Amino acid sequence: MKFSIKLVLSTMIVLALALGFSGFYFVNYVFETSLDREVGQALDESSILSFAFETAALNVPLKYSVLPDTVVEEIASKLEMGGQGGGRLLRIADEEKNILYTSSGFAADEGLFPQTDQHTKSYRVIRVQGGYYVHTCVSIDALNRILYLETMKDVTEVFTERSLGFSLYRKVTVVMLLTGMVIMLFIASLLTKPIRLLTKATRKMAAGDYTYRARQISRDELGQLTGDFNRMANALEDTILQLEEEIEAREEFMGAFAHELKTPLTAIIGYADMLRSHKLDEEKSILSANYIYTEGKRLEAMAFRLLDIIVAGQEEADLQETPVGGLFAYLQEMFAEKKEADIRFAYEEAVVLMEANLIKTVLVNLIDNACKASETGGVIEVTGKTIDDGYRIAVRDYGIGIPEAELSKIVKAFYMVDKSRARSKNGAGLGLALCAEILKIHHSELLIESKEGEGSCFSFVLSTYEKIPSTENTTDEK
Repeated sequence: MKFSIKLVLSTMIVLALALGFSGFYFVNYVFETSLDREVGQALDESSILSFAFETAALNVPLKYSVLPDTVVEEIASKLEMGGQGGGRLLRIADEEKNILYTSSGFAADEGLFPQTDQHTKSYRVIRVQGGYYVHTCVSIDALNRILYLETMKDVTEVFTERSLGFSLYRKVTVVMLLTGMVIMLFIASLLTKPIRLLTKATRKMAAGDYTYRARQISRDELGQLTGDFNRMANALEDTILQLEEEIEAREEFMGAFAHELKTPLTAIIGYADMLRSHKLDEEKSILSANYIYTEGKRLEAMAFRLLDIIVAGQEEADLQETPVGGLFAYLQEMFAEKKEADIRFAYEEAVVLMEANLIKTVLVNLIDNACKASETGGVIEVTGKTIDDGYRIAVRDYGIGIPEAELSKIVKAFYMVDKSRARSKNGAGLGLALCAEILKIHHSELLIESKEGEGSCFSFVLSTYEKIPSTENTTDEK
């Protein structure tokens, strides 16, 4: 059953109970008030009749010491005819409860006699022949006789009005319930509209449409729920997109990895088979062995690079306060014998937070890439400078540059802009991926500026521990 139907039915049940109890109480209250009024009038009339009877008995001639039964009948007849409309329903009994006079139509039994004495009045409401009456009984002290006067007052109209009241209220209740149901259906439809929109959104998302969002149409709790749902959907969509990108990157990685393995393995197997199956002269044997050695070293380098990337992505760096002078001295010494490029170092002294060995790996890879991208004898500038955000280290070359469309991809594993050029220089496209992972654990990132045909600049910023008075060191390595 729909929530809106449950809401309407529960409201209708509560409304029906409320109207039923209130209607019963109201109609019954009016009825009891009217009945009490009629009973009061009946008792007053009974008192008046008893007083009138006693007064009439006093006017009886003195020749009677005890009021005769015939006189009782005569007085009762006059009292009966004296009422409005020409008659009352009354009955008179003597001391022994023997009936002396009865009005025509007086049909009450003698049930009030035991309850009545000289000092009390009694009454009851009875139903006789389809009608309702107030039956009263009072004692009369008349001329040395104790008599009992009973009256019957017709109150059928009061009961009829109660029946009409209940009937009318039932009709009004039915009309109010039907009207209320229509109104509640409309209200329930408005109140549950956000729920319907959320349900539609969840079904859309379950079907794979992660871009669908529920429309927020209110600012109450359901509106807040819709907003929270949409924010959850945004987070879910971002996560799914991220997972899809990771899956795509993993597939690309596996494809590139398989391709990179295939090329050197093909060469190694081919030359090994040549050495195994043919008797070659010394020059060809040395050439074949050299090919096997070169491709084997390339496989070894690729394996170590992959291992470095995995380790860098999982470990926490132990960042220590390290002077940059030692870092640049290491680089100068390492590339002192490299004659293929003109490497120039210029840096400001500072103490930075870093893991020295990892940052050395980053810079060695960047300088090595710059050498590969430059022509023989090309200039490569390695600089270090204190800036507002920390200490910036940059490696600039004036070589072939990188196309703008490739800039966002070059830090991916196995990605190479110029594959033939990279392989000719023993590259596998893993150096920049390793650099990016190392800089992540230093809370930094690799910034790339490049223009095709004009060169590239790779830089990153490390946190400064403290500033040392500026002393610039400039060294050219040729």
